[in-house]
Amino acid sequence: MADHPVDEKLPALKMATTGLQHVAAMYAGVVAPPLIVGAAIGLTATDLTFLTGACLFTAGLATLLQTLGIWKIGARLPFVNGVTFAGVAPMTAIVASTEDKSDALPIIFGAVIVAGLLGFLAAPVFCKAVRFFPPVVTGTVITLIGISLLPVAFGWAQGPDPAAHDYGSATNLGLAAGTLVIVLLLRRFTRGFVKQIAVLLGLVAGTLLAIPFGATDFGPVADAAVIGFPTPFHFGAPQFQLAAILSLCVVMVVSMTESTADMLALGEIVDRPADEKTIAAGLRADTLGSAISPLFNGFMCSAFAQNIGLVAMTKIRSRYVVAAGGGFLVLMGLCPMAASLIAVVPRPVLGGAGVVLFGSVAASGIQTLVRAGLDKDNNVLIVAVSLAVGIIPITAPEFYHAFPETARIVLDSGISTGCVAAVLLNLVFNHLGRRDRDAHDVTHPMEAGEEITGVPRTPTAP
Repeated sequence: MADHPVDEKLPALKMATTGLQHVAAMYAGVVAPPLIVGAAIGLTATDLTFLTGACLFTAGLATLLQTLGIWKIGARLPFVNGVTFAGVAPMTAIVASTEDKSDALPIIFGAVIVAGLLGFLAAPVFCKAVRFFPPVVTGTVITLIGISLLPVAFGWAQGPDPAAHDYGSATNLGLAAGTLVIVLLLRRFTRGFVKQIAVLLGLVAGTLLAIPFGATDFGPVADAAVIGFPTPFHFGAPQFQLAAILSLCVVMVVSMTESTADMLALGEIVDRPADEKTIAAGLRADTLGSAISPLFNGFMCSAFAQNIGLVAMTKIRSRYVVAAGGGFLVLMGLCPMAASLIAVVPRPVLGGAGVVLFGSVAASGIQTLVRAGLDKDNNVLIVAVSLAVGIIPITAPEFYHAFPETARIVLDSGISTGCVAAVLLNLVFNHLGRRDRDAHDVTHPMEAGEEITGVPRTPTAP
């Protein structure tokens, strides 16, 4: 019997180029947290480069653990892991509350280790939540993942620094639009392998296009060292403070919720639905990767939803392709010069490609919702309210400003809040008291006398 496409091993060249495409899609997301946290601490340029390389290295290890797996660890899906952005706010809060900034990273690392180990132990229980994720819930969450990521692409399209004079300039937006057009043209007019690596080719072409405009900086390549290893505990032995641990345990719960949703989404896309066993194994890889990461000076790891969009668009479902990307991340962590090559890609160029990638995730969610039975008004209400709740942090970022900082870690994640809303609403409308309700298709929630399709009912005789 032929291998499932997820287990297919592609030719070496195709494996390498498509793996590199995954790295290009997620690079900015991996390096942003260490840059933000490092800047808050006031690290030197040398230490900041070291911290960034360490996060690339640990992201590679976590990705290899997730895709290849050992024992009951790893979802064995084309699943990319990297530094979760959900931890940035609490980590910067830890930095702000630490008098001696040299203790900030050891305190963060200690909290990540504890949160990772607790998450690893909780994975077998947490995975049972899969029963609460029917298509109406998974479709809503997948759609939210795509919608939540699109503002990231729009931010990239405007430039790397909101304080810069050229942020949102016609040049930056033009480069983003040009990259988007190149990717679309490659997808429309090419075939086979070239079509599958359209995003990577678009990034290369966009980078070359940016050179005459002075938007491509080759300085990082010239300044980068050829070899560098993330020495264990470079910033000091981990310290364990209760407040920091509790803060990052909350982040771990958010991360596990998002990873569960991402695994369900990816399972739908690659036609290998994620069951409890797969989710438990994936969560073990997430949490173990997070617990190991601080040993090499890295942060908490989680799934990267943008790469799900790449899988959906290219139709390349092999987990070994993503494992190749994980291998590249490890090498980049060991070779700063290699890492700097990806850093050359201008942020607007990444933004143009991101529109395609993240939009593909949302489109996959809509496809799942089509199969969810939206001819039932209960399901329409579930989708409508859950999407609205999930979009709040995107459209009104300060909506929860009056809530405690710990609560905002959860509330400011549209994916998490939308996911919780969809699960609860599905339980209320489709399960609780079901025997006492009419199981037939009912009317549109907003129009009591009109069918969902918009076709009026035949009026009854007076």
